[in-house]
Amino acid sequence: MSAATDRDLGQGSATPQARPAGPARWAPFVSFLIGLPAVLFALITWQVVDRGPLLGVDRDVSHALLHPDRASELLADLGNVGVAVPALAVVLAYAALRGRATGVDRWWAPPLAAAALMVVLPALVVPLKEWTGRHGTTAVPPGVGFFPSGHTATAMIAYGSGTLVLLPLLRTALARLAVVAVCCALVLAVSFGLVRRGYHWPLDVAASWCLGAVLLSLLYLFVAFLSRSTRRSSSRTPSSRTGPS
Repeated sequence: MSAATDRDLGQGSATPQARPAGPARWAPFVSFLIGLPAVLFALITWQVVDRGPLLGVDRDVSHALLHPDRASELLADLGNVGVAVPALAVVLAYAALRGRATGVDRWWAPPLAAAALMVVLPALVVPLKEWTGRHGTTAVPPGVGFFPSGHTATAMIAYGSGTLVLLPLLRTALARLAVVAVCCALVLAVSFGLVRRGYHWPLDVAASWCLGAVLLSLLYLFVAFLSRSTRRSSSRTPSSRTGPS
């Protein structure tokens, strides 16, 4: 057999490189998504602080959507801490129990990270409210501290982080799609209710979308890294079986 044939056979028998499995392969895309909402958040905040021309559009949209009623108030209430945080706690408890029961390595890390993100959120939102000192709409009593929207941020982190923790536990694509759809519907319902009721300007809500997107992307990357490192450690662990069963 010729040397060329030997080389061809050697190349053909080479083991192909394994592709990253699971959420880890989406990590570069999610990294890009961190930068885009961060830039948009900075742009919106600049417009609010400097009273830029974007505030005119903000007022027009608010006046077009403003219609305080009971329905919009109920939708806005889905972003209350008393509603969103208990919902997150139930999901995290389920994820922790399910992970422990199935023997997942470091099962406690994703629920703990999601809970920590929820705890840290006020430390980010409250100083921004005090610094910007934005006034509310005509539908609320005079005052400041409406930017960014705390209810929207709470809904984003509570429902979003709960979804990220829950997704790896779901077996079918349909179930994962349904959970993501419910999460998006809840966040949009809260956002619409806040603007419709007049609790917040549209830019208040949009800024919280951007902030929440950055935080959830960081949580996603953490969960992806944890999942990938767990698979590597599991593949390197030698089997305890030394003979035929």
